[in-house]
Amino acid sequence: MKIVYLIRTRWRWLVGVPLLLVLAVIAADKIWPLPLSEVDPARVVVAEDGTPLWRFADANGIWRYPVTIEEVSPRYLQALIQYEDRWFWDHPGINPFSIARAAWQDLRYGRVVSGGSTLTMQVARLLDPHSRTFGGKVRQVWRALQLEWHLSKRDILTLYLNRAPFGGTLQGIGAASWAYLGKPPAKLSYAEAALLAVLPQAPSRLRPDRWPQRAQAARDKVLDRMVTQNVWPVSQVKESREEPVWLAPRQMPQLAPLFARRMLGVNNALKVTTTLDASLQRQLEELALGVKSRLPARSSLAMIVVDHTNMKVRGWVGSVDINDDSRFSHVDMVSAVRSPGSVLKPFIYGLALDEGLIHPASLLQDVPRRVGDYRPGNFDSGFHGPVSMSEALVRSLNLPAVQVLEAYGPKKFAGNLRNAGLPLILPPDAEPNLSLILGGAGARLEDIAAAYSAFARHGKAGKLRLTPGAPLVERRLMSPGAAWIIRRILANEAQPVPDNALAQVVPLAWKTGTSYGYRDAWAIGINARYVIGIWTGRPDGTPVAGQFGFASAVPLLNQVNNLLQPRSALESARLPRDPRPQTVSSGVICWPGGQSLSPGDSNCRRRLSTWLLEGSQPPTLLMPEQEGLHGINFPLWLNREGHRVAVDCPDAQQKTWIVWPLPLEPWLPAGEHRAARLPAADKVCPPRDDNAPPPLLLSGVREGAVIKRVPGQAFALLPLQSSGGEGGRWWFLNGEPLSAHSHLLSLKLDKSGEYQLLVMDDAGQVATVHFVVQ
Repeated sequence: MKIVYLIRTRWRWLVGVPLLLVLAVIAADKIWPLPLSEVDPARVVVAEDGTPLWRFADANGIWRYPVTIEEVSPRYLQALIQYEDRWFWDHPGINPFSIARAAWQDLRYGRVVSGGSTLTMQVARLLDPHSRTFGGKVRQVWRALQLEWHLSKRDILTLYLNRAPFGGTLQGIGAASWAYLGKPPAKLSYAEAALLAVLPQAPSRLRPDRWPQRAQAARDKVLDRMVTQNVWPVSQVKESREEPVWLAPRQMPQLAPLFARRMLGVNNALKVTTTLDASLQRQLEELALGVKSRLPARSSLAMIVVDHTNMKVRGWVGSVDINDDSRFSHVDMVSAVRSPGSVLKPFIYGLALDEGLIHPASLLQDVPRRVGDYRPGNFDSGFHGPVSMSEALVRSLNLPAVQVLEAYGPKKFAGNLRNAGLPLILPPDAEPNLSLILGGAGARLEDIAAAYSAFARHGKAGKLRLTPGAPLVERRLMSPGAAWIIRRILANEAQPVPDNALAQVVPLAWKTGTSYGYRDAWAIGINARYVIGIWTGRPDGTPVAGQFGFASAVPLLNQVNNLLQPRSALESARLPRDPRPQTVSSGVICWPGGQSLSPGDSNCRRRLSTWLLEGSQPPTLLMPEQEGLHGINFPLWLNREGHRVAVDCPDAQQKTWIVWPLPLEPWLPAGEHRAARLPAADKVCPPRDDNAPPPLLLSGVREGAVIKRVPGQAFALLPLQSSGGEGGRWWFLNGEPLSAHSHLLSLKLDKSGEYQLLVMDDAGQVATVHFVVQ
């Protein structure tokens, strides 16, 4: 019985003790888990080719460039494993033979000759630093065993690749390769691989940018090991030893800071890959710094470059200088809401083409107008009378754009832009109105650039792609034909030419904009491959006197466009072509009616060649107040002698006379005025009164007069009078409305210069005079 009891007790011990050890190990693993996660990890934002743009250090100031095993040169992996841990793929986390060898060498020579730590043990020390004591070594061994228990060998090696110290605040082979060598770790040479393999052994003492001789000696030691272990050819190692170790100071990624900050907010990855082109981004930032000294005080700028063939953002400059707080350079003006000025005008003209309201040669009226309390004017404070749609767009005239928007509808216009990805930001409770087309709502440069892609993408506006994996999303904004016509007009190719003479690669098409009070200056360009967006102004919204799109933004647009030009014939051959769509044809129309007329027709007062969409020739667009008797199609009854007669007169035949809109008469030759165009009335059977308003006359100063101030007086006094016409009066001096509304006006002028005085009645008639004050 005693023997049986002893046997049973022994078996209990044999089974129980290992079981208790296993349970203790499991409990210890639960109590002291591997510290793999970080509360505030280091992150980096990189360009599409992997070039680091901006790094965001962790809580300890460390920055990393995360890599996988596949993203590291096999040469580095060979050097690392053969030099540090030859049996890495076979041991369970610790190598007893290496530990015994290291201990024997320590005892024999009284100093550390070689280490016994495996790569797994080094990862354990990186994850959980400890003191160099016996207890610390036990702790390291425990962590190494945990690593082998929970992770694969590839995972452990990946941790080493991203956590190994390389001097200062650098950790990981990715950060070291970019900082020291300026290249990705996948492109390391044999000598560079050997250097970076040994550097973590003593990163401070062997830093190649500070101690190149020490670094070279350590590197050569690795190269010799690769020969003795028959890993690398002798000839290759000999050639690598001749390569000197000389490095420039460490290169910290410092590109696209505001864009990088934005990307961190939309992506949780440790390495955020973007669509930016690092080389172009560097050129853009250098360009910004170059023009900084020419900008007014407290002014900044913004630039965006988008490849409209795939909608990838290739360049993004949110401010002129991230380090200049006086210019509010921490504010990203690419995504800031600003008044777009006139940059929305191409959209209303394109949408109106699709609606059949106008064609490129449509007669529009650049004349003073009053719509309720809204009195738009032009940037140059003058008026130009009859203009075509293409001329109005190229010259960025305001009144024609307002006329077309009024016909199209502000709400419809704002809705179409929002649907295409360009929301217009209005004040709370405000409705879209006619001021939209002149910058009366807010917009973002990034959204404007994306919407402009519709002119190069056959009418479809694409959504910006900030990461390579983002899908291409696009929405129809206008027809391919309308987009093609507007782009050609903006590229100064409004006149039709045969297809064999038409440029298939469209030159730079561009549009400027200036917001009210000179707060924002814009220039948006479209070349064969890219959309370029430029903004300049003060981020705090204060005015900058004399700043406008053509003078402030266009020079920068041209400089960016030059950076994007192809550098070889091969690159030029690869540029996207833009042939004429089948829906676009050429035609000849007549003013003032806006449609084709047969040769010799007296109603054709001026012929214009133009592109036509679907062959459509919409008649001249009139303002709401010009309908009926104030229109341009006059039904007349003529007798055999060609005199105007009443409808019930003998032999009366109906004819239609097309006349110019009344507000345009001040800009027309006298022979084109309505009174001169209409046939004379017959004396025997005259036409009845057609209720046409009497002509509007302006007296008090003659055309081209030179007014001299009386000596001793600070101003010139002009008493003026308006006669004829219909209804109230609206006075304009150099395009600016005056407060007077009576038929009489007493004008005081205290400044010398050229003046344009214009008076308008409720019927839309205009009288104007130009004079000089000395």
